[in-house]
Amino acid sequence: MKPSLFLLIFIVLISSSIVAQTHNEIQSQVPELKDFHTVIFKLWHDAWPNKNLVLMRELVPGIDSHLIKLQKVELPGILRDKKTKWDDGVKSLSEIVSEYKKATATTDTQKILDAAEKLHSGYEKLVRTIRPVMKEVDEFHKVLYPLYHYYMPKYEKDKIKTSVVELSSRMDSLLTVELPERLIEKQKAFLSKRAQLDKSVKFLVKVVNEIDDEKTVVDAIKKMHTDYQGLESIFD
Repeated sequence: MKPSLFLLIFIVLISSSIVAQTHNEIQSQVPELKDFHTVIFKLWHDAWPNKNLVLMRELVPGIDSHLIKLQKVELPGILRDKKTKWDDGVKSLSEIVSEYKKATATTDTQKILDAAEKLHSGYEKLVRTIRPVMKEVDEFHKVLYPLYHYYMPKYEKDKIKTSVVELSSRMDSLLTVELPERLIEKQKAFLSKRAQLDKSVKFLVKVVNEIDDEKTVVDAIKKMHTDYQGLESIFD
């Protein structure tokens, strides 16, 4: 094989690896948490309503197995800001599982039912830790993440320009959404933070297109990132 051909193949393989890695980093999902749901579903929709204590005890090994997998999870890059809450949530769920196991070792029906209900609630709370509150916010973040953590530090101008165009489009979509009824008490804060983010995005578009100055562009990206965090924080 000619050296030039070998080099070309090497470059293609490396590029594919980088693309795959970036794709994985922007997926705000934890497969292990989704897999755990198969056991939680049986617990909550079969064992608990039917007061099936035998099934509740039979589910213990599966619950243990899924918990161990959760304890070993490394969050994808896009969820790095949620690591502390995730770790706290996993620790809390571990304690709840211990309580559940102790309860199922008894013959106290109500104690077992209460422990099962608490386990279901603990699982749902952990899900909410990483689940995007709104699809449009998550879609915006998927573009922002590589821009802020990869393209900005190296000041890759072409990729920055492409990302900014996409961010502007995602912002347009975000401007059209309304909060679900369950979050209506956050409406005022949401509208204020969203307007601030929109302002930052528009300014970023302007400086990227009109000002070829690295510091100005980087500062605008950082400001926009801060405003995004402000919007996201109202859902905490």
